[in-house]
Amino acid sequence: MQRFETKTVVITGAASGMGRAAVHRFSQEGANVVALDIDEAGLKETVETLDPARTATQLCDTSDEAAVKTAIDTAARTFGGIDILINNAGIAVQGDVETTDFETFRKVFAVNVDGYFLMAKHAMPFLLKSGGAIVMTSSVSGIGGDWNMLAYDASKGAVSNLVRAMAMDYGPRGVRVNAIAPTATKTPLAEGTTEDPEITKAFMDRLSIRRYGTPEDMAAAMAFLASEDASYITGVILPVDGGMSASNGQPRQ
Repeated sequence: MQRFETKTVVITGAASGMGRAAVHRFSQEGANVVALDIDEAGLKETVETLDPARTATQLCDTSDEAAVKTAIDTAARTFGGIDILINNAGIAVQGDVETTDFETFRKVFAVNVDGYFLMAKHAMPFLLKSGGAIVMTSSVSGIGGDWNMLAYDASKGAVSNLVRAMAMDYGPRGVRVNAIAPTATKTPLAEGTTEDPEITKAFMDRLSIRRYGTPEDMAAAMAFLASEDASYITGVILPVDGGMSASNGQPRQ
C-alpha cells in the first residue's frame, strides 16, 4: 500500500518502540517522515535504512513550547506542509498518591499531556490547510485504572479526553483526531513488565490473543486511523490490546 504518498507525517517519540515502528510504517507507505525525539542516537538508528530524501530528524523536547514551534515550522518548511501528526512520546512511573511526589507527577504530565497539546496546537494551522489527521497514543490505562500507576493513568485519561475534545472542535473544519489505546507492548518502556515471568503470566490470563503486542501492531493501527480508510472516524480511542478490554475482569472458569 502507498496510502501516504506525497503526505508529510510528523512522529514524536521516534527513537525507539512504537515511534520507531511508526516511522518505518509510514515511510513504507510512501510518506515523507519527520522523526522527533530527545534521543539523538536513537533517531539515527531509526532512520538509518530509510530514504534520506523523504526522511528528516529533529531533536525536540515536546514539553518545551519554543522547541515544538521550531520543530513544526522546520518540518513544514522541509516538505512543504504537514498532513499527519503522530503524538506518541511518553513516559511512565509507578506509584500511588502517597508515594508519587509532585515533581514526578508534573513531569509525567509535561511529556504525556502538555507535549501532546503543544504539538497539536502548533501543527494545527498546517493540518487545517491539508485537511489532515492527528493520531495520539493513549492507553488502556486511559480507559480504566491500574494498580500503582497514578500519574501515568491520570495522564492517559487526559490524552483520551483531549482527543475527544479536539475531535469535536476540528471535525467540522476537516481535521480528524483519534488515538490508539495499547496494553503492555514489547517496547523499551515496558521491559519491566514484558520480561517478568509472573507479570507475563497474569497478562496472558487476561489477553484473548495470547501474546504481548508489538510496536508494529501499534504502528499498523496508527496508519489505519491516519489514512483515508478511516475518513469517517474521529474522536475514537481504539483499543489495540489483544482483547483485554473485551473482558469484564472475571477469571476464566
